[in-house]
Amino acid sequence: MIQATVTAIHIEERKGIPNNPRLPVLLYEAAFPPEAPELASAMEKRFAENGWPPQWRNGIYDFHHYHARGHEVLGIAAGSVRVVLGGPDGRELTLRAGDVILLPAGTGHCRIEASEDFLAVGAYPPGQSADILRDPPTAAIREAIAKLTFPVDDPVRGKDGPLSQHWVDTL
Repeated sequence: MIQATVTAIHIEERKGIPNNPRLPVLLYEAAFPPEAPELASAMEKRFAENGWPPQWRNGIYDFHHYHARGHEVLGIAAGSVRVVLGGPDGRELTLRAGDVILLPAGTGHCRIEASEDFLAVGAYPPGQSADILRDPPTAAIREAIAKLTFPVDDPVRGKDGPLSQHWVDTL
């Protein structure tokens, strides 16, 4: 297994996007070899082995949105994409095949541009899902984000992965 560089990115609330006040985004650069055959399948297999059943293969929406009912892992299975995290005027990142990004519930994300061959794989912990929210959060949405259960294992590295070090329940 490749030992990807993992970066924790803390994002504060901005412009109607709640982000997550407790949990950082985790960016795994080069988590998978980009030239691996069937990269999407390899990502799905790893996510599933670590308790994150894959839900879809597609792109990333080109509008700012967030999820209150699920933490989301995105594996970049082909091409590249430029995204902004946290809402308008948020943090821009370029992700390439082999990269993985873990978005805690509430984290705004939006595709700015993507290569023609771009493909992402998305997964959520069991019992969680991707509601597509674009409006400023209500008190009920904030409460749902705060009460959402933590995944058991890191989607890329399993039981003792970076999630266990960076996602600490502070309630």
